[in-house]
Amino acid sequence: MGARQAWIFVRAGLFLSELAAWIAALATALLGDWRWAAASAAFAVSADVVGRAWSRKSPVPLPYFMWWLLLLPRGAHSPKNLRRVLEPRPGERILEVGPGVGVHALVIAEALRPDGVLDVIDVEQAMLDRLMQRATRRGLTNIVPRQGDARHLPYPERMFDAAYLIGVLGEVPDGVAALRELRRVLKPDGRLIVGELLLDPDFVSFAALREKGNDAGFTLVGQAGTSVAYWAIFRPGGAARSPSGRPRRASGAQRSWRR
Repeated sequence: MGARQAWIFVRAGLFLSELAAWIAALATALLGDWRWAAASAAFAVSADVVGRAWSRKSPVPLPYFMWWLLLLPRGAHSPKNLRRVLEPRPGERILEVGPGVGVHALVIAEALRPDGVLDVIDVEQAMLDRLMQRATRRGLTNIVPRQGDARHLPYPERMFDAAYLIGVLGEVPDGVAALRELRRVLKPDGRLIVGELLLDPDFVSFAALREKGNDAGFTLVGQAGTSVAYWAIFRPGGAARSPSGRPRRASGAQRSWRR
């Protein structure tokens, strides 16, 4: 096992310890043992602080043996909500970076049928293998998997109508480089959707994301959700129109918060 792989396992152990501590805190609180509940909660908070600081310094992807975490309910970042924000249309070609086991990919691929294509790229081949197994069971044949690095996308310029990544940017060592690559492979009128959730140890704040997007040549044209669970909608350069060609207006969800 290499040094990087060892650190990934240590990080994963820290996260699982935090999760176990929160569960213990809840259980002991329900039993009325407030001393143990407070101690467990304090440990969980400490592990969270350490994990987030570590992630900012040395970001790493979610290891495959923790794939089951991706199946937990997503709340505001559900596949249904992504589809509402992304607005995929049949015939489009869309890219997902860091699809994991395909929680969102399967829904978007279905929306692109009959002649649209969803490309997915992940650093973990095992994640892609499980994704494709799930796609086969659902009869989806329009997903094209590829193992690779978000900082060096193996696609030609102006290939995609849209791209999205959810809880992934903070796992990339150079987020700006990844966004620049996404701008390169998007069509001039393409759109990029980025989703972030505060519970994720690799969370990227909205302010930080907006700055990274600007550095990569994107323009923020819309947003939805709350400051702790948001969607950000970008366009290359100064383009700011919806897939239908009309100027994008904020929905009720998008108007729920502004910065």
